[in-house]
Amino acid sequence: MTARIEQLLIYPVKSCAGVAVPEALLTETGLDLDRAWMVVDAEGEFVTQREMPRLALVQPQLKTDHLVLRAPGMLALHIAIDRVEQPLTVRVWDDIVPAYDLGALAGQWITDFLAQPHTGDARPSVGPCRLVRFDPEHRRLSSLKWTGGLEAPNQFSDGYPLLVLSQASLDGLNQRLLSAGEAPVAMARFRPNIVLSGLQAHDEDRLSWLSLATASGPVRLKLVKPCPRCPIPNIDPTTALSHPAVGDALHAYRPDARLGGAVTFGMNAIVCEGDGVSLSVGQSLLGELDFG
Repeated sequence: MTARIEQLLIYPVKSCAGVAVPEALLTETGLDLDRAWMVVDAEGEFVTQREMPRLALVQPQLKTDHLVLRAPGMLALHIAIDRVEQPLTVRVWDDIVPAYDLGALAGQWITDFLAQPHTGDARPSVGPCRLVRFDPEHRRLSSLKWTGGLEAPNQFSDGYPLLVLSQASLDGLNQRLLSAGEAPVAMARFRPNIVLSGLQAHDEDRLSWLSLATASGPVRLKLVKPCPRCPIPNIDPTTALSHPAVGDALHAYRPDARLGGAVTFGMNAIVCEGDGVSLSVGQSLLGELDFG
C-alpha cells in the first residue's frame, strides 16, 4: 500500500513539546536532534510528563546553531547546539548512559519553571534539575528481541528511533471520543515522528516496512513494535492538565495481545537504510504488509 508523509515532528527535549518541520534529516537514531536533550533530577534520573506534566508547556525551537526553549512566565533560554559542559551519567528507563550537562544556567531555568505551582502536577517538585545532552559516541540500542537482532541505536527516546502513526488512527479515536461526549484531541498527545495519510485506521499495525527511493539513496524503515501507551496522552499539551478520557477510550478497543494486553497506539520503527537522507512532508512511502 502507499502512504503519504503528512507530518514530520521532532522532540528535541524528551517530554517537552514537539517541533513540526517540513523536512528532516534521517539518521540511524531517528530524525536528527530528536530526543537529543533530556531533563534529569539531582540523581541523574530522567524526568518526563509522567512526573511533571508542566514539561508539555516547554516549547523548543530549532535554529541553525541554537536550541531555544520558551515556557510561560520564563525568558527564552538559548543553548548552542554544539555546547556541552562536564560529562555525567544518567538513567533513562533501565539504561544507564553517558551524557553531558548543559550547565548551571540551563539547570536553573528548567528547575525554576518546574517549581511553579500547577494543579496538574503529580507532585509539587522534583527538586533541582539539570538539562543534559546525549553523548553521540554512545550506542544505546533498541531491544534486540523486537528488532529481530538488528542493532538500532537511539538517543533519549523511550526505546526506538521512530514512532509512526496514521492520521486515520487519530480520526477513529476522535470519533469514539465524540460519541462519548468528549472533545476530540490533537496528534500532539501521541508524540509521533512520522504521521501518515492515505491509510485506513491502524493500517500501520499491519505494516512490516516503509520504503522510499530518493535522489540521495533508498530509505527502509522497519516497523518492529506496537507502542504501549502510558498516561501521557491524557495530558492536554496546551494546558498540561490531565483528564482520563483518552486512556479510557483506548482501553475500550486497543488492548494488544502482542504486548500481553497492553493498550497500544502507533508503531515503533527502526532505520535500516537511509542514514543521511532527508525526509519531506508530501513524500509517498511504499508500505509492505506483514503477513506473519
